[in-house]
Amino acid sequence: MKLNISNKVLLISSLLLGITSAGYSDVARRRGFTPQALEDLQARRLHDAVSAQADQRRYYTNDTAKYFVESLPDIPQSYMTEMYSGIIPLNMSDDSRGLFFVFQPTVGDPVDEITIWFNGGPGCSSLEGFLQENGRIQWAWGQYSPQINPYSWVNLTNMLWVEYPVGVGFSPGTPTATNEEDPAAEFIQFFKNFQTIFNISNYKIYVTGESYAGRYVPYVANAILDQNDKTHFNLSGALVYDPCIGSFAAGNAIAVYPYVEQNNNILGFNESFLTTLADRDKQCGWAQYRQDYIQFPPNGTQPPLYLNNTANPDCDLWTTVYDNAYGVNPCFNVYEPNLQCPLLSDPLGYPSDIVYSYPGLPPYFNRTDVKKAIHAPLDTEWQLCKGPVFIGTNGGGPENENDTSPDPIQRVLPRVIEATNRVLVSNGALDLDLLTNGTMLAIQNMTWNGQLGFQSTPNTPIVIKLPDLMYQDVFEENGFGGFDAYQGIMGVQHFERGLMWAETYLSGHMQPQFQPRSSYRHLQWLLGRIDSL
Repeated sequence: MKLNISNKVLLISSLLLGITSAGYSDVARRRGFTPQALEDLQARRLHDAVSAQADQRRYYTNDTAKYFVESLPDIPQSYMTEMYSGIIPLNMSDDSRGLFFVFQPTVGDPVDEITIWFNGGPGCSSLEGFLQENGRIQWAWGQYSPQINPYSWVNLTNMLWVEYPVGVGFSPGTPTATNEEDPAAEFIQFFKNFQTIFNISNYKIYVTGESYAGRYVPYVANAILDQNDKTHFNLSGALVYDPCIGSFAAGNAIAVYPYVEQNNNILGFNESFLTTLADRDKQCGWAQYRQDYIQFPPNGTQPPLYLNNTANPDCDLWTTVYDNAYGVNPCFNVYEPNLQCPLLSDPLGYPSDIVYSYPGLPPYFNRTDVKKAIHAPLDTEWQLCKGPVFIGTNGGGPENENDTSPDPIQRVLPRVIEATNRVLVSNGALDLDLLTNGTMLAIQNMTWNGQLGFQSTPNTPIVIKLPDLMYQDVFEENGFGGFDAYQGIMGVQHFERGLMWAETYLSGHMQPQFQPRSSYRHLQWLLGRIDSL
């Protein structure tokens, strides 16, 4: 299907990527690019980009004016489109508890739908998704300055990023949740108030997120279904990336050895370490468990695993791999393990499990000028991740996060699939934080629409024909035009009974950041714009 990106976005992205001219290289000269030709090309892009700007404010009213974002520090004004942010209380007469949001209407043709995004943690801010994954403006690890994201989800849909649950980021209030039902109920309060303020009704609602939001998304979607109100809660689909939908610890312990064996070219472990891992993988029963239960169709319901890493630390293979990875590569990043040194600075201050940014570069959303611009409380010290945000038990619950709710595969995720027949679960093949085979084990232990797991082996390729839009101008200006053509086979897809599975090649944990073209296709499918990936 033809890419649904407005001319406006393409022109602006061209401005950003082309205006920072590369040197006039020998390759460019050999390919016939003259300095004057490059200068003329940049001038045309500047003229076109400025001409394409239009002040369109679909949701601007007296009620929404106080949330309107006029500008953002260090973000060129030409990048700005209609945007709103701030805190909406759960109870409009009591501002002590609420959720902070960013709302960006689509830059394309108006659509009557909202796609909600949650980051995970638990305790991590969805402003990460806004600034580094699927927002219109991208300022990711190692970037000197922000740029327009040509693969932004805002190109397709109205986007709502929410700092969730209460206590995360700028969202005010003391955490009181003991399970997933508690914050989901609070989200319903917030979302009712949001729709009233922005005069929204009869919209399709899509709920998306990544990582621990693999728990948030199904429970919030389930709460939306409970409203039985198509006017304000018309749940139409859900998407989760690298999600915690089953047992995180068990899935990673079972799946980590094959991951290391397949990817040791980037991890660099020595032969004796690999031999030790292989022996423990067999001795602890993980190899046999994979053989028995990563089967299509499933070989019955999986027996529960009770991991006791204190009593038997040798079987905690994932932690062994994680701890030793830093010795080989001090810049090891569990979310994108193919990265090597130097350690990349992060505008949000958290590029890996290490809090780090270059001296003089504070976390963007903790700056006073940024807080003022986005209507955030000035006295809140913003951190990308903080917690705890659940208080259910003393480090207990299925994932040892004080969150006592059952894993989503047991009830709420099947209900969402059956209600919408439009749910996508995806894992990045390089992700070492939540492993692909761990996610597949969870799916093969879930019953939905009358059957257990996938009945057939996923093997349909995902072919990405969308050309590079991020760096194509740089390639052209250096005489490499066309070298950055479409990617080709970038994953595997499989659809059964309302559930789409996608494994994304060359991607770590944050798929919209690491493989934005694949992520764009995922969203197109979720919204019903395409029938397959």
